[in-house]
Amino acid sequence: MPALLPRLATAILLLVGLAACGSADNGAAAGRERLTVAATAVPHAEILEVVKPLLAEQGVDLQVRVFNDYVQPNDQVVQGQIDVNYFQTEPYLDAYNRDRGTKLVTLAGIHIEPFGAYSRRYDSLDAVPAGAEVVIPNDPSNNSRALILLHHAGVITLDDPTNALATLRNITANPRQLKFRELDAAMLPRVLDQVDLALINTNYALDAGLNPASDALAIEGKDSPYVNFLVGLPDKREDPRVRKLIDALTGEQVRAFIAQRYHEAVLPAF
Repeated sequence: MPALLPRLATAILLLVGLAACGSADNGAAAGRERLTVAATAVPHAEILEVVKPLLAEQGVDLQVRVFNDYVQPNDQVVQGQIDVNYFQTEPYLDAYNRDRGTKLVTLAGIHIEPFGAYSRRYDSLDAVPAGAEVVIPNDPSNNSRALILLHHAGVITLDDPTNALATLRNITANPRQLKFRELDAAMLPRVLDQVDLALINTNYALDAGLNPASDALAIEGKDSPYVNFLVGLPDKREDPRVRKLIDALTGEQVRAFIAQRYHEAVLPAF
């Protein structure tokens, strides 16, 4: 038994040391102010991971919560469950606020994701046949965004291609008699093999392994007005934690990361 005492003493010292290290780590985290951000996985959450260390140096513990839909990130910010979100364009936000009577606001424009049309069956829009099945997002802003892209590509004609909330009812010419179906935006990459053409948001396209720069049959240009914004309630405009996040997201480190990682599938808006 006495022979075990030195070993027991050593084990106890090691445990105490580890506990002390854990306490120090927890203390460091506790010394930072937490900021929660809702985001879709690609590219938003990836970009946020780049700025996490920058914010930690400034006393902000950035916690990223990833969602695979476009509704819950807004709902949870409105309910105060999450501080801000980063996934949406201004037309989408306007439609959300209008439909729900909410007052979320844009805080800063971060990047642009050119919206594209994809097909597993055809290698050009010209090859898409009459009567083809086309799927587009069912939310108001992305629904119109898909139709506007097809209008500019000469596939359909809209009565007003500048209308950011155009719907299928605004189609005045559909010479190929394309059959449109509306689905949740997150579902579109999953049905790409089952349809002739799918209009897909770039974040979901990237997440599905598509390369918008080479795989899209038609894609918005660099002048796309659909900037992705950091969004929150009005009181977050002057929140010091949020100001630090905005400074980091619009800095040169993020610009370089976007260029290196996404090769023009994502473009900085700053």
